[in-house]
Amino acid sequence: MLTIYGISNCDTIKKARRWLDNNGLEYDFHDYRKDGLDLVSLANWAEELGWEQLLNRRGTTWRKLPEEVKASINKERALELMLEQPAMIKRPLLDTGATKILGFSEKQYSHLLS
Repeated sequence: MLTIYGISNCDTIKKARRWLDNNGLEYDFHDYRKDGLDLVSLANWAEELGWEQLLNRRGTTWRKLPEEVKASINKERALELMLEQPAMIKRPLLDTGATKILGFSEKQYSHLLS
């Protein structure tokens, strides 16, 4: 079973879910804010995907951080911030069971899920 992780009001999540729905693929949606997030899962994703890739530096939440926090970011601090503020996790995170991918691209989803 596919699982897509993110935040329900995110436009990219909406696009990814629409694509999955339009292609008849069943999936579970895990909303970080409603369903929660634990350090073990986050640390495993960071190990598999890289914490730098997992950290959403384009979002408003990141941009609002003080410059000294951004300048001194490391893996441990990034994981803490992502747990405190899940909007800092790049979205969506799609887990196929065999692999995990970050972000949404129709081409990538088509290739991976065909």
